[in-house]
Amino acid sequence: MKRIKVADLPEFDTAPYLGSEAAIATYLTDVLEANDPALLAFALGDIARARGMSEITKASGLSREAEQPNYSYTS
Repeated sequence: MKRIKVADLPEFDTAPYLGSEAAIATYLTDVLEANDPALLAFALGDIARARGMSEITKASGLSREAEQPNYSYTS
């Protein structure tokens, strides 16, 4: 089996998946349970970007689904 290096993995952005207050609350709860200040700082950035994305979506009239990135892969 071929090994994959962490550096070769695509970056993952949480912000597009934080489209509701419930999703943000769940994410923040999980981060707080980790008790890691650096992770909390990073998560707050994710939440700020997510809220900005939601405002852009509302202003543009697009649906939340249209805003989601497509992560399907074909071989």
